[in-house]
Amino acid sequence: MKNIMIAGLVSLAISLPGFTSAQSKSDEKKAAIANLINNQSYVFTAQSSIPAGPSPDRQLNGQYDLTVTKDSVISYLPYFGRAYTAPLDPSKGGIQFTSTKFDYKVTEKKKGGWTIVIKPKDTQEASQLILNVSAAGYTSLQVIGNNRQPITFNGVVDARKPKR
Repeated sequence: MKNIMIAGLVSLAISLPGFTSAQSKSDEKKAAIANLINNQSYVFTAQSSIPAGPSPDRQLNGQYDLTVTKDSVISYLPYFGRAYTAPLDPSKGGIQFTSTKFDYKVTEKKKGGWTIVIKPKDTQEASQLILNVSAAGYTSLQVIGNNRQPITFNGVVDARKPKR
């Protein structure tokens, strides 16, 4: 019995440094995501879409994103669902806009993560963007439009890539 207790304590002591290392990496990731959000300098990359209504969920190829900076919000997202009015230009499908006049509000969640509400004032494509970001960067984005049913995207928030 005594040997089993000693073996258990030794294995616990050996595994503890690995645990603290994983925990410190998690804390570093959370701090990095918090820094991106507070500095308004990040890209949300959509990995899947969940349209409202009977449309099926769709996996995306990683080419669709929402870029947020202090002075602009740039959306290049697809749209699947019911639109109440058609765009005048048929090449303007999806949720594509650049907004330079918008409200940006961040609320920290009690159990970690953030809720970000962006309200563009100079586009008809979206009246509100709601991002729910986890401490690890996994994100749900709900786009509420003026002339369309809402759509939700799942993906990740990460640092903006430098322009080439």
